[in-house]
Amino acid sequence: MKGNTLRVGLTGTVSAVVNEENTADRFAPDMVPAFATPMLISLMDNAAHEAVKHHLPEGYVSVGTRISISHIAATPQGMKVTARATLVEIYRNRLVFEAEAFDEVEKVGEGRLERFIVHRESFLKKLENKSQGARKVS
Repeated sequence: MKGNTLRVGLTGTVSAVVNEENTADRFAPDMVPAFATPMLISLMDNAAHEAVKHHLPEGYVSVGTRISISHIAATPQGMKVTARATLVEIYRNRLVFEAEAFDEVEKVGEGRLERFIVHRESFLKKLENKSQGARKVS
């Protein structure tokens, strides 16, 4: 059931197991085989998305616009990382979340994220117009 039921306190949680596809050395061989910071950011952003996706008006989605995350501990392959994001502020179409992530031993990340509520079809039309404009230039 979709509707505008947004409220401060909504929480989303997502998890991922660290494997060879999401470690830092996957992106650059000279990096370490630990959970990559971009993957931690993605996990936290997905938790924020999950927190509100069923509470938006029909035809609307939220998109990420700002992320400030500290990656405070490394996680080796085989461990599960769980991110939790809580909606802490709503101002018009701007949503602010506080997020934390934990592996099986300790807290590995924390920060704030911002998402904006947009009309999905309008957003897709803008993307298409931008894509067509870029094709004309090249």
